[in-house]
Formats: sequence, C-alpha cells, structure tokens
Amino acid sequence: MVAIIQAIPIFLLIFCRITSFFVVVPILSSRNVPMMFKVGLSVFISLIIFSTIGIDKTMPIDGIYVLLIMREMLIGVLLGFLAYLFFTVVQTAGSFMDMQIGFSMASVIDPLSGTSTPMLGNLKYMIAILLFLSFDGHHYLIRAIIDSYQWVPIDNQLFNRIYDGQISDFLFQSLSKMFYLSFQLAAPIVAALFLTDLGLGLLTRVAPQFNIFVIGAPLKMILGFFLLVIVFPELVSQFQQLFSTIFDYMEKMLQIISGTQQSSP
Repeated sequence: MVAIIQAIPIFLLIFCRITSFFVVVPILSSRNVPMMFKVGLSVFISLIIFSTIGIDKTMPIDGIYVLLIMREMLIGVLLGFLAYLFFTVVQTAGSFMDMQIGFSMASVIDPLSGTSTPMLGNLKYMIAILLFLSFDGHHYLIRAIIDSYQWVPIDNQLFNRIYDGQISDFLFQSLSKMFYLSFQLAAPIVAALFLTDLGLGLLTRVAPQFNIFVIGAPLKMILGFFLLVIVFPELVSQFQQLFSTIFDYMEKMLQIISGTQQSSP
C-alpha cells in the first residue's frame, strides 16, 4: 500500500501529459473517437511509461505539485498542437482553392471537428486522414509521446524555455511554415485560376457585350475540377512530405524543451 501511494503522484504526472496530448493531436482528438477509448488508451500508455521510468521515483504532493501537473499538461498540449497545426495545412490550402473556384459561398460541417470547413479543404482533409492512417501515422504519434520522456523527462525545465522565448519563437516559425506549405499545396490551382481571371478580364475589355459573371463562374468551376483531376495523383507525395514535416517539427520542439537545440527550425 505504501508503494502504491508513493507511485500515484508520478503516475498522475505521466497521465496528465498523455491525456493532454490526445486532447489536441489530430485524428485521436476527433469527436468520432469515443471518450472511453481515449481515457483507456491514455491509462494503458501511462502504465507502460510508468513501468519503464517511474517505478524508482518518488514525489511528494505539495503546492509545487500543482505546477508540475500544469507543466506536464502544457508539454502534451504543445506537442499535440504542433501536429494539429500542420494538419490544418490541408484545410487552409482548400480554402485558397475554394476562393478561386467559387466554392467559398458554400461550406460543409466537418464531422471530425464539428466546425464549418471549405468543401475542397474537407475533401483533402479526409484524404489526408486516410493516407495518414495507411502510413501508420497514428502509431508514430503514440510513439512520439512515449519517446518524449527520453527528450523531456519529468524533471524538465519547460518554464525556463517559455520564459526565454524559445518556444514562442518556434511556434511562430512553425505557423509561417504552415502557411508556406498551404500556398505550396494550393499554388497550381490558384495560379491557373488567377490566369483565368486575367483572361476573363481581358475578354471584358475586348468584348464588353459578354456577361462575365454568367460565363466566368461555370468556366472557373469546370477548369477547377479539371485541374483537381490532374493534381490529385500527386497528393500522395505531397502528403508524405507534410507528414515527415510534422514529425520533424515535433522532434525539434522536444529538442528545444530539453535544451539541446536553439529555437530556429
């Protein structure tokens, strides 16, 4: 009984990091995943980690213990948010394409997040999830949070890294990288439809009798669907690059928290 009482504080710290990670990380945090499954998986992974690193450790429950819980939850949220940030690349790229094609007037409800998302963004997001699961990406996410204890043990210095500004700088740079990947993913269709708008503008100057609003909308939709058919086979390689970027940035985040790397990605 004494051993169990001494083990509870360490187990709770591990459990807080794992659960906060699953609350934010893509796919596993979706509304379609049952809450009992998330809690059970968190308890199971916490037991595995505790049996590896937490058996021979003790920690008293005092006022500082509350700060330790907040620190572990913040680590899990940072890692999960970083993965979710790069997953929004697909929806952001879909928003750019919807604005050019003309689909931004319509929106659909994403059953995974429960929010209104662009049509092409939702389509590409579903494809990204299927490819991510086919590449065993969810296994790599679980492995990432387990391996985080090798980079960032329980007695880490997260608050010092936040005070130094390294984590905030890295998050801003990750946000800029996310927008760069979004533009890169949507660039072919956006550029082609921009040239289409330019051609339609020249047509109105040459032949003002043409109603550009009647001709332009169907033409851009037909051209957009045609370009989507051409671009879709390349999505596999683009999503592979995106997934590798996710795990690279998660590793860099762990290195920054552990103090083994500077904030520049």
